[in-house]
Amino acid sequence: MHSFAWWPTIVVLAVATFTDLRSRRIPNWLVLPFMVAGLVVPAWLFGWHGFWQSIEGFGLGAVVFGVLSLVGGMGMGDVKLIAAIGAWIGPKQLGLAMLMTAMAGGLIALGVAVVGRRQGNVWKSQKIPYAPAIAIGTLFSFFSQ
Repeated sequence: MHSFAWWPTIVVLAVATFTDLRSRRIPNWLVLPFMVAGLVVPAWLFGWHGFWQSIEGFGLGAVVFGVLSLVGGMGMGDVKLIAAIGAWIGPKQLGLAMLMTAMAGGLIALGVAVVGRRQGNVWKSQKIPYAPAIAIGTLFSFFSQ
């Protein structure tokens, strides 16, 4: 992971997690500028290689989470967020981040199910904010590099 991606990614993940927990939405005003910058900054710093790494990371995140969104597994805010992160960190690190995100999301869902069972509504359909899992997975990918 390139060190230039650390702080913008951390700031966006913090805001996205807060807004997703509060309103179950990840706002476009946060994700879209981050996405554009993720496509431009690596190209500006590293030329064509940086540009293609950004495009590959963006595409990987958009395709994998896009399919999950199509089957109803998550919202488009999550898709845009992971695609933007992919643009910043590239496909190799994004693959690890998505694996860690899946594990974090599973643990969060398990926790929600346990709490729901204690409250007597385990079978009630519940939306789970996924930005916290994306943040955890991405942070783990930062520390594993």
